[in-house]
Parts: sequence; C-alpha cells; structure tokens
Amino acid sequence: MVQNKVLIVDDEKDILDIVSDIVEDANYKPLRARNSQEAFELIAEKMPEAVILDIWLKDSELDGLGILEFMKKKYQDIPVIMISGHGNIETALRSLKLGAFDYIEKPFKQDKLINTLNKAIEFSRLSKENRDLVIKSQHIDFLYGDSNTVKALKSEIDRVSKTESRVFLNGEIGVGKDSIARMIHNLSKRNNARFVKLDLYSYDPKDIEEVLFGTEDSGDLNSPARRVGLVELANGGSLYLSEVCDIPKEAQSRLVKFLTDGKFTRVGGTKTIESNVRIIASTNRDVDKKIRDGEFRSDLYHRLNVVNLKIPSLKERREDIPMLVEFFNDHFSKKYNFPKRRITNEAVIALQSYNWPGNIRQLLNVIEWLLITNTGEQGENIKTSMLPEEILSGSVTSEISVATTGSSATPQNKELMSLKLRDARQVFERQYLMAQINRFGGNISRTASFVGMERSALHRKLKSLDLVKESEDLKEVA
Repeated sequence: MVQNKVLIVDDEKDILDIVSDIVEDANYKPLRARNSQEAFELIAEKMPEAVILDIWLKDSELDGLGILEFMKKKYQDIPVIMISGHGNIETALRSLKLGAFDYIEKPFKQDKLINTLNKAIEFSRLSKENRDLVIKSQHIDFLYGDSNTVKALKSEIDRVSKTESRVFLNGEIGVGKDSIARMIHNLSKRNNARFVKLDLYSYDPKDIEEVLFGTEDSGDLNSPARRVGLVELANGGSLYLSEVCDIPKEAQSRLVKFLTDGKFTRVGGTKTIESNVRIIASTNRDVDKKIRDGEFRSDLYHRLNVVNLKIPSLKERREDIPMLVEFFNDHFSKKYNFPKRRITNEAVIALQSYNWPGNIRQLLNVIEWLLITNTGEQGENIKTSMLPEEILSGSVTSEISVATTGSSATPQNKELMSLKLRDARQVFERQYLMAQINRFGGNISRTASFVGMERSALHRKLKSLDLVKESEDLKEVA
C-alpha cells in the first residue's frame, strides 16, 4: 500500500525529528525541510498529501505564513497544518484566514497532531471525490446503447481497465474518445489518483514540452516554486494525451525517453525524476500517414500502442441512435428545466439515416438545438420538419418524405415527379430500403421484420434493385 507523504517544515532539528517519528508511527511517510526553498523543492518534486508548517523559520526567505500564502495559490489541494510555540490569537486567525486547515500550539500532544493530520488528509480526499462526482454528474455517456458493437467495446474497455497497459484510442472526431479515456481510468486501480488530460490545443505548440515535463525554478522571487508538469502531476494516476499525433517533435522525443524508463528531467533541469503514470493516448488522424510524413515518431507510436481500441463511428452503430436520442432528450430537458417532449418516430428514423460526420458529439448538439429552438408545451411532439437543414438534406429518409408529400421542390423531388409511375416506384423503393437498411445497421433480418417482408423476399427485392450482390453477406449491400 502506498504511504501518504507528509512534509514537515521547521527550522529546529529536534522538532523535525520528533514530528517525523510521530508521523512515521502513524504510517505516513515524513519529508523534512528547514526553510522555504527546501519546502518548495520537496512540494514540487514529491507532491505531499499534507504539510505541517512552523510559522517562525530562521534563515528562510519566507516565513510559515508566506509559504502558506504561496501554497494556497499554487497547491490549494494540499492541506496545511500550522504549528507555533510563539503564536497568538492574531497569528492563528491570520493563518486560518489564509487557508490553513488548522493551527496547533507547541508543545502539542501526539494524539492531537495525528487526529488533525488524519482529518486534513481525509477532508482533502473527500473534496477531491466531491469534485469528481460533480464532473461525473455532468458527464455524457458516449457508449449509451445496446448494439453488439457497443457491447463488445464495453467488454474490451472493462478488460483493459483492469491492466496497467498503455492504451491507444483510434476514432473519428466526436466518437467519445475523451469519455472512454476517463472511463478506463475510473475502472482501473488508479481511480483514486488523478486523471490528467493534455488539452493540446489550449497551449502554444512551443510550450507543450514544458507543460508535459515542467520547468526548473526561474530564480524569480515571486515564483519560488518550480513548475510541475503534467507527467509529474499525474504520478500514481493516468495521463491522457488527446490527439497525440499533433504533439511537437521535441516533446515527442522526451516522451519516448520517459516511456522507456519512467524517468525524466524538467526543462532546464538536471535532476532525474520518476513518475509512475499510466498513459492513455488518442487520435483521429491516419497514424501511418503521419509516420510516413515524418510528423509522428514510429518508436513513440509503438510504445503507446500496447492495446489499441478502435472506437466506432455513429454510422457504425445506427441502431443505438433511438436510445441516444431519448437519453439526450431526457438529459437536456432536465438540464434546462424544459417540459419533456416526444421526438416522433419519423424524426428518429431521419436521424438514423443521416451519416453523422461529427458523430455522437454532433447528435448531442442537434438534440440540444432542437429542444432550445423548438420550445413547446409538454406533450407537443418534435417532428421531422423541425430537424436542422443539414439533417434534412443529408437524410435518405427525408428525401423520401419530401418526395411523397410534395412539400418541397428539391432536385430529388423534381426528378421523381418527372418519372413514370413504375420508374418512380423503383426509385422510391430503392431509397426507402436503403434508408431502412442503414437504420438497422445492415441487419437484413431486422429490416425485413420492420418492412413486413420475409427475409428471402426482401433479399430478392434488394437484388432486383441492384442493392445486393449474389452473396447474402451483409457487407455486400450496395
């Protein structure tokens, strides 16, 4: 079991020895510092779970209150217990106002110190868990559905999560790679530690190396602590490298070295630091092309690609769309306190027939847009005509609906109206059956059941319309 680290900061060696022994007897790992510089170095390097800090420090750039004030700006998650043998009420109140967890006067009883320390670490843990719960409560499940595709992926995620292997996620924009990366972390043994994401496009490319690996102390008195990088911050947890193929080459080189032995140096530093972190990476790019073009290192890819998960696009799991539509409808109705409204079957079929270049993220946005822009009373349905133009113009089903109702003079409508009945019927049947096949993910049996035909009769009809070849393999559907 990993011991929680406790930093003790005091200028008196005897006090350091005594408090260290007390902390160690309570099954914590003590770290010792005698001044602000040593304290900041240990905080940046070791990231302790708590700090026991004396107010009065000799031969130190900053006293205890100065250290506390700085910590609450840079390391607000670390609880600080102030101790002093020369304090007064004003000093105690000031330390608490600056954010100290508690204030204890010397000499103190061993039990009081340990009880306060236990409470501080537990409070910090619960605060972190509460933040995580808030994040999870706002989290959208991109794998909501019961298709075989989703069931297989969930099973694979569950299996992979129980290992320590690095994971590489491949998938188009909007399929939910970020959501799946967090899911892998939450299901792993590391779920009590940090999940840290490199949001690549939030930084200038030239700064990515420093963001990942941190920097040494600049010497500026106003910034006495080193900058901790994400690799170090994620120690014990998971580091998610989103769109890893776009990481600059300099940072790629450092990543290769780190992935080889788990060690690195901060930018501008010489001291070797270790970090036990699980890497999850993702991309929507063609990795082979990026490697051929010299933009992504093949050795980095091979180190990251221990387990490869292909995340399906929404058009590869169309049968999940009705469930997703209902899920998103419920989510946004509650979020905005709207009356719950039904989305008609015809509208859902149109959504199933669309190809969704933006995948689930696009579907999510469309449902949110529908509910916001088409306000209505409870019980009033959301109809196909209310769908966004790109859905209507890109859906085979909508073309059929428009053509048969004559409600819009689209090019497809005009062409259909100019045909003889026999030819128009053939065009309609072709479009209609293609829409239903897409709707049911290429499943001929389910399509036949829905359209009211025997499977063999549907297969003959598809052949007559040039929609399927001699083989009954579903991949042969045109």
